[in-house]
Parts: sequence; C-alpha cells; structure tokens
Amino acid sequence: MGKVLAVCMSPAKGTAKKDVGTAELVENHGLKGDAHAGTWHRQVSLLSHGKIEAFRARGAEVDHGAFGENLVVDDIDFSSLPVGSIFRSGDIVLELTQIGKECHSGCEIFKIMGDCIMPREGVFARVIHGGVISAGDELYVQ
Repeated sequence: MGKVLAVCMSPAKGTAKKDVGTAELVENHGLKGDAHAGTWHRQVSLLSHGKIEAFRARGAEVDHGAFGENLVVDDIDFSSLPVGSIFRSGDIVLELTQIGKECHSGCEIFKIMGDCIMPREGVFARVIHGGVISAGDELYVQ
C-alpha cells in the first residue's frame, strides 16, 4: 500500500504539471482537464516519491509534477512492478500499461542534471474505473 502525496495536472502539453491536490479520474481517459489524458494507453503517469527524493538528494530542485507525473505516491516502487499490475484507491482502478518513456529532446531536467528519472522510474496506466483522487488517499497494488 502507498499514499498519494500529490495529484498533478497541466492544461496544455509542453507546460509543467502543478499539484492540484484533487482531481477526477475519468474511465478510459485519465485526469479530467489534464493535457495528456485521452483514449490511449498512457492516460495517467505515476512516480514513486522515494525516487524523486533520491534525485533531489543528487542536487535536483524539482517540485511534484516536474517529471510530467500525475500521481506522486509514497511507499510503492512502481518500476519494480510488471505491466498489467492493478492499482486501487477507493472505487478507482488503474492498470499499469507501460514502464518508463523516452524524455523529449527539450527536457529541462535532463539539460540541467544530465539525467532524468522518468525513462526508468515513471510508469503509465489506463483508467479502468474512475473516481475522485486526492493527496492523502491510499493506493493499493492488487
């Protein structure tokens, strides 16, 4: 079990995501109002808080959402889970569809640090069943 620490969104692609605290996850779409939501396999992005903290310890000054993640969760190492893993939070059901993604060429974090954790630590999921998710909610790996 993990705890959701941040719920992040951006209204347009190419802009940083900001922690909004609470958002609605829409079935087969993603976070309502997020620029990256849609009917594809990367509807929601998740990143482990511990991985962000380890990156910060190397000198990176990054806020929640800086890597493009929608959900920051403590106590779950997402990159160690297989594709097909199921996550639950209340009525919400997410299915892990992809581990990592290549950074885009203009990744500011990579330019500054020479590294980015999203390609190896971030994961993506599709929304099987929607609902409202908030910082403080528990997230379970089924």
